[in-house]
Amino acid sequence: MDPVKSVEDHADLILINGRIATNDPTQPFVSALAVRGSVVQAVGTDADIMARKGPGTRVVDLQRRTVIPGLNDSHLHLIRGGLNYTMELRWDGIPSLSLALQMLKEQAQRTPPGQWVRVVGGWSEFQFTERRLPTLAELNAAAPDTPVFVLHLYCQAMLNEAALRAVGYTRDTRDPPAGVIERDKAGHPTGLLLAKPNAMILYATLAKGPKLPIEHQINSTRHFMRELNRLGVTSCIDAGGGFQNFPEDYQVVDDLHRRGELTVRIAYNLFTQKPKEEKLDFARWMAMTAPGAGSDFYRTNGAGEMLVFSAADFEDFLEPRPELPEVMEVELKEVVSLLARNMWPFRLHATYDESISRFLDVLEAVDRDVPLHSLGWFFDHAETITDRNIERVKKLGGGIAVQHRMAFQGEYFVDRYGAKAAERTPPIRRMLEMGVPVGAGTDATRVASYNPFAALYWLVSGKTCGGLELYPERNRLTREEALRLYTVGSAGFSSESDRKGSLVAGHFADLAVLSADYFSIPEIDIKSLESILTMVGGKVVYASQEFQKLDPPGLPVLPEWSPVARFGGYGGPLAHHHTQGTTRGVAHRHLHGVQHTHDGLGSCMCWAF
Repeated sequence: MDPVKSVEDHADLILINGRIATNDPTQPFVSALAVRGSVVQAVGTDADIMARKGPGTRVVDLQRRTVIPGLNDSHLHLIRGGLNYTMELRWDGIPSLSLALQMLKEQAQRTPPGQWVRVVGGWSEFQFTERRLPTLAELNAAAPDTPVFVLHLYCQAMLNEAALRAVGYTRDTRDPPAGVIERDKAGHPTGLLLAKPNAMILYATLAKGPKLPIEHQINSTRHFMRELNRLGVTSCIDAGGGFQNFPEDYQVVDDLHRRGELTVRIAYNLFTQKPKEEKLDFARWMAMTAPGAGSDFYRTNGAGEMLVFSAADFEDFLEPRPELPEVMEVELKEVVSLLARNMWPFRLHATYDESISRFLDVLEAVDRDVPLHSLGWFFDHAETITDRNIERVKKLGGGIAVQHRMAFQGEYFVDRYGAKAAERTPPIRRMLEMGVPVGAGTDATRVASYNPFAALYWLVSGKTCGGLELYPERNRLTREEALRLYTVGSAGFSSESDRKGSLVAGHFADLAVLSADYFSIPEIDIKSLESILTMVGGKVVYASQEFQKLDPPGLPVLPEWSPVARFGGYGGPLAHHHTQGTTRGVAHRHLHGVQHTHDGLGSCMCWAF
């Protein structure tokens, strides 16, 4: 390292005495790191980096903790999720149904008249020791008077009697297209809503519930970002979603950006909202923004994950694979051609290989007129993609963003298609061998959990939330490979590989100091990891345990009856109180940190991805 020659070489911040994973193959681990401004100035030994200390340099002793680059979720619904986070009771990571129902009962007692209790995704019945879903009778017993809406994956929602009254479903209510309202022998709704074959009925019903006022939406979004920071997330690519209209539903994150209060970097894709008017949507948005417009904290990324409604093949493995309509090719080609001519990157939701084959036919046709190779496009999910179609993706210059949806639905897939077919869902190892860019994420908040360590555990172990081993060793990743997909891999899908994903000179000083050593702890413990010190651009956005004094001031929880005010985030204190491990106290401190500053701390036709 060159000697420090002037005050301009002095660091603003130095981290020493750590085990810092850089993602640089030539220097994979170092003990110290210097930050100047918002970027890494240098990495190296403690002695090398301390040579950059000046009169105003702040020094933090990492106490031999493991540090990783900030995690970057390549498929997260942060903007929509943030608007609702403090309204939702999260069952993510809860180990038993009895605990989940206990939480629901307690929250129903806290919830004022006119409001709902919502459990909206991120869990699977296979995570429970009981290995089953709640019954409608149990929901009614837990909350006899408060409306309860419980969403389970893409396949069903359960409403108690109070919720049925709130949404107005009676024996005279007709089933909507592609959905079923289950009824008793007299024709009265039981409370079970089934997606047959799509989730329109589930999300249209959820949209009938009360919304938070704008000041509470701002608070809710800040709490969700803080929860992500607690789990080491410093960046994401927001995939848009149903009922998330641009620019109306981006007002909150716009305001937070202007106020300098974003603690997760967001590159957002625009998700069309109007069936048969998709081209008009994108043409209108092209007049309002452009890929890359914005800042390093908040910027437009491109189009998708919905490009046209006729191309939606979202997964519900309890149902047969959907057959896409014949008009899909014409409609998709029209939109992709518009995007390609205007140099708009895009992403496309793609579950089944049969659908992917048809999508690629369209992309190849467009490519003959407007080359796609340098556009920066990618498929999302691709659970059953074949080698032949991976090859076609590579030839067109595309990539694939993978998520741990199979950790929540693997048992359903095996029941329908068999264990052999499940071994490549998706074939991540083969994608990497064939040289296709791959990024990792969660698809949270409605289908899978937002916890990145649950996703990293899935990538490494090949197991579902319920412990079912889906993948043989040949389709699992090493810990280093999995981390690289969640950092370097994801950065490529927002054209930010030159500034994100690695802790090297010139990259953003986005990092997470972990509660245990990701690289050496038992595999099962990966999903219990969290960050105890998270920095974005060298600024502390979350801290606990020995770094508690560095934590920013706490936030009040709005509304006061919010589930977050009682249960916190992933796993919740009830779950940690009944389990062993170091995360118990951390989770409880986090809960009180967000409550008390003295601790230091569109259209009902929209598909809801």
